[in-house]
Amino acid sequence: MYDLIIIGAGPSGLTAALYAGRYRLQTLVLEKMVVGGQILLSSTIENFPGFPGGITTQELIERFKGQVDELGVPFETAQVIQISEDIDSETSLYSVKTEEKTLQTKTIIIATGAHWKHLGVPGEHKLVGRGTSYCATCDAPFFKNKKVVVVGGGDKAIEEAIYLTSYASKVTIVHRREGFRAADILLEKAKANQKIEFALDCKVVEILGENKVEAVKVRNLKTDKTGELACDGVFIFIGINPNTEFIKNELETNDAGFIITDNHMRTSKLGIYACGDCREKSLYQVINGCAEGAVAAHSVHTFLMNSK
Repeated sequence: MYDLIIIGAGPSGLTAALYAGRYRLQTLVLEKMVVGGQILLSSTIENFPGFPGGITTQELIERFKGQVDELGVPFETAQVIQISEDIDSETSLYSVKTEEKTLQTKTIIIATGAHWKHLGVPGEHKLVGRGTSYCATCDAPFFKNKKVVVVGGGDKAIEEAIYLTSYASKVTIVHRREGFRAADILLEKAKANQKIEFALDCKVVEILGENKVEAVKVRNLKTDKTGELACDGVFIFIGINPNTEFIKNELETNDAGFIITDNHMRTSKLGIYACGDCREKSLYQVINGCAEGAVAAHSVHTFLMNSK
């Protein structure tokens, strides 16, 4: 019987575990893969407070995990496949079912994060962290005075392309159509920026390079001709998907599957909370994911204290 089960061990889940441990809650953290989550796809983080010059993501996560370990909070490697109300129990509210067993808990924090949509082209996976990126805020400083390509046509793609011009010498936006989903005001800013060029009606079909990104191969969807754009980096912004498949219809989500919460990280069901990138919000960064983890753990503690 647990007071709290945290599903996911990225920065948000680790922070929730840290606060839960300090509250002396009987807590278990479940992580299906590697502690740290998607942030480990970037080698270094330069915008986390307290580390001038940056810190490797591996070291940052090790520090997070070390703090949690000091409090004796246990971790298990397990994939959660279902959560459900434990209507037959007088002491727990929910059952958490993994591939191997079912656990009982009074509360749940879902911190399963999200994953960036991938192009699925040759070279993409091989060169992640070596020029292929899904986060301009994380990686733009590595491309100072270099040429980069941005793939996408929504608000995120155009916003990040504009942001990249603060560092890169040239930004080429590759988009499948002439029309954009992005807001007109963003497009106006991008078109007025002398560092930004457009490759429209084009699709990236391969990312080229041995040990780092050297170019992208693009195909013109109108002429079917292919060509190469020399670049040092490729930033892919074609959307993200939350890791929330296992909740099915248990919680209220938006159309994209992101969990809807209030400012206390409370979901549509009593005793279940969500934080980090699986939650509907406007900014997907380590710093606010950590803050949300702290809020979620505080809300759990308050809920359990009031339940006694």
